[in-house]
Amino acid sequence: MQIELVSQANDELYEAFQRLVPQLTNNNPPPSLNDLTALVRDPSSVLMVARSDHGEIIGALTLTVYRVPTGIRSIIEDVIVDNSARGQGIGEALIKHAIEVAREKGASNISLTCNPMREAANRLYQRMGFKKRETNAYQYKF
Repeated sequence: MQIELVSQANDELYEAFQRLVPQLTNNNPPPSLNDLTALVRDPSSVLMVARSDHGEIIGALTLTVYRVPTGIRSIIEDVIVDNSARGQGIGEALIKHAIEVAREKGASNISLTCNPMREAANRLYQRMGFKKRETNAYQYKF
């Protein structure tokens, strides 16, 4: 397995996300090629993928690092590991790589959220040292 930072959106990436996103959520459709291109070009976002030994994209994660008046924030979003590759340490490898990239970009911590129903993912994050925050999460829908 290899972790790489995505520098260009292409058909391979698009096809991988068509397969992976439905494994994460039914609430949002997979991204278009234009969406992926915008993501890769966004300076505050880092898209990384995990590849199998055969070169197939089997996982992905997005890291966002941005500046606010009180410092540099970093957030992990949309961690996806293909159903066929779960339990092989891919999620952990993606998270570790994201932590290193966030640290290199000057962040002092990293946040993420996870649906309580994703029990294996929640166990992974806790095992890796993530602590549950006592905060209220709000959302305003347009």
